[in-house]
Amino acid sequence: MLYHLYELQHATISPLRMAADASKKWLRNPANPMSYTQQGRTAAAAFDVFTHITHRYGKPDFELDTTIINGETVPVTVEIVHSEPFGNLLHFKRETGHLKTQPDDPRLLIVAPMSGHFATLLRGTVETLLPDHDVYITDWNDARTVPVHLGHFDLDTYVDYIMRFLRKLGPNTHMMAVCQPSVPVLAAVSLMASGNEPCQPASMTLMGGPVDTRENPTEVNNFAQQHSLDWFERHVISHVPLPHPGAMRRVYPGFMQLAGFMSMNWDKHMSAHHDMFTHLVEGDGESADAKRAFYQEYLAVMDLTAEFYLQTLKVVFHDHNLPDGTMRWQGIQVDPAAITKTALLTVEGERDDITGMGQTRAAHKLCTNLPDNMRMHHLQQGVGHYGVFNGRRWREQISPRLKDFIRRHDQEGKGRKSAPDMTRIEAAE
Repeated sequence: MLYHLYELQHATISPLRMAADASKKWLRNPANPMSYTQQGRTAAAAFDVFTHITHRYGKPDFELDTTIINGETVPVTVEIVHSEPFGNLLHFKRETGHLKTQPDDPRLLIVAPMSGHFATLLRGTVETLLPDHDVYITDWNDARTVPVHLGHFDLDTYVDYIMRFLRKLGPNTHMMAVCQPSVPVLAAVSLMASGNEPCQPASMTLMGGPVDTRENPTEVNNFAQQHSLDWFERHVISHVPLPHPGAMRRVYPGFMQLAGFMSMNWDKHMSAHHDMFTHLVEGDGESADAKRAFYQEYLAVMDLTAEFYLQTLKVVFHDHNLPDGTMRWQGIQVDPAAITKTALLTVEGERDDITGMGQTRAAHKLCTNLPDNMRMHHLQQGVGHYGVFNGRRWREQISPRLKDFIRRHDQEGKGRKSAPDMTRIEAAE
């Protein structure tokens, strides 16, 4: 009933939102004398913020039409190269035919988190990496859009998808997991290493991921640990209502995830919207638009299948199966010690309040047979969870290390001449 009540609320408030939108436009119409008064600007700003926070935002676009390679503008086309019921493998194809020297950049698969937001949350991540890499990304589908007859999707399925994508891309692919996928990515690479598969990735970067949530646990970790799976199933799992294509599928709804996200930093979000209101009253459209653009992305959320959410809670946050050596995939033991051919880079943020320091670095303890010259850890000072993969410090301090690490361990030697001595970099950390 929870999902149905949410849909009813959305339908009920729609006429109010339309009325507010019409009032906002009239109060800003140059033909309306009220548009030149303080009262008019204040009322218009209030209506604007109301329509913004009550609007339901769909899946955004990546909007990455070009990139810069060697100082020249290169068109970018997003294409689907492999499709599964619950997600697609996207390729940011760089149209480099007009360049005098064709780039021979490493191939990089970015595994986006399936934790409520769409893969477009990594727009800034992709934009930074495009000039130096042949970039692919996992584009997960909203569970409410997937009909029930197309089957289930759990953590085991997630691991299976990652291995399928790697086999599709072929040998010497580099992989980067942002937050949530760190565990399934490490599991997938472990399984492929155990089978000595030729498509094992050349390198694996884990960024702010919950490999071992017992290390420096955060409020998020403690909340998950303090509540049973039965509690989560009773309180947050619901059925998708009609008329959505995934009607009757059991899901963890996106609107509940969003409520959880915002409750963690409620004061911050309230302040941001107050600032947006103030910018609108003062006529500072540029600052208001920046706030609006951020929240249009932040408020766009997707449903997760119930089986994926509950299995992830059990394996990652309750039982700690991967660090304890008891994780299995379809009955097969997951053994990170089997990894010997995939270089490992872990990245953490000093102020991360979702994945505490040490939780991602724990991956190094599990990959016991990986040589020291194939591993590196970077702790970024002064950033929280999102700053690990987005923002100024990501662009200026983290991404250069990631790019150099990938070039250093590219098995075909692409860009290796420009890669510095990674042992020296790690010592400097």
